[in-house]
Amino acid sequence: MTVNQIPAGMHVQACDLVGRVVTYDGTGVTIPEAETAVSIDMLALDGTSHGFQLAVAADGLISYDLSESNFESPSAGSDRADVVRPSTTTADLTDESDGTDPDPVDPEGVAVADADATSSPGACSDGAYATADRKEYGTYNWYVGDGGMPGGMTRGDAIWYFTNAIYGIEGSVNNCGYTDQVPATAHYAGTTTYEADISDHGTCTARDGKSTWDAGNLEGALASTCAWTWPTPGAKNDLREADVRFNTHDVDFTKQPTTSCIGKYDILSVGTHEAGHVFGLSHVGSGHENLTMYTAAGPCSTKMRTLGKGDVNGLRSIY
Repeated sequence: MTVNQIPAGMHVQACDLVGRVVTYDGTGVTIPEAETAVSIDMLALDGTSHGFQLAVAADGLISYDLSESNFESPSAGSDRADVVRPSTTTADLTDESDGTDPDPVDPEGVAVADADATSSPGACSDGAYATADRKEYGTYNWYVGDGGMPGGMTRGDAIWYFTNAIYGIEGSVNNCGYTDQVPATAHYAGTTTYEADISDHGTCTARDGKSTWDAGNLEGALASTCAWTWPTPGAKNDLREADVRFNTHDVDFTKQPTTSCIGKYDILSVGTHEAGHVFGLSHVGSGHENLTMYTAAGPCSTKMRTLGKGDVNGLRSIY
């Protein structure tokens, strides 16, 4: 069913809607219980921006945010104990195949350069950002799934690359000289037999209480992030769970793009972008191609591994 068939203001209990899938613009979410919001952010293969949020209020009424970004939510608030039954601006900074086959050995072994696109402002001068209505008030505890991994990585490699992707956000890793002023934290909690709560069709399924990073089939996407939050009046919603999936059915990934790379996507770049969504960043569009949260990832490119001015701006605005 679409957002037009289940419009804002419908009551989830009275209309027996909990567990139904609602679609919008090529993505979808499963309607959660009251006092929960669910959102999806898709890094699409065609470079277009897709995603939305569905929230169910305490009174059971549905509301939507179809804009994929939030301009004015303040950042005050605090973490709540979990129970499983879940703006684009240019403000200045004040300072400073299936994916199961491993990468072939490159005869040259020369890593590609992390070069900015000349058609857009440089990463360290572009202050644009957009934020979603979510924030990690405590520690993001995450797991690695037990299936195949992008780039044919071993479980140990996956842990290393995903950990570094997440740290790229929580540590504000950049080449611009900006210090880390973001108190967001994350903790690798182990491997799990649970899967990311994202279907083959790229919709968020019912959450299972574990924030899982894994790989599988995703229609039309390089990767997707599904996040579940609890409403926090007067502040950003409180993150309860965020799952990330890489599309290894249609896309080839690599741990290290080299000069002989053709058509493969950098795991660390895509992972850092998805971690940005986990911690509350949204996409920025045309004209901002050198930022980590740009809406498209280029094959064999590593530039999303490190944050630009706008990415750091966005995190500081949330945290």
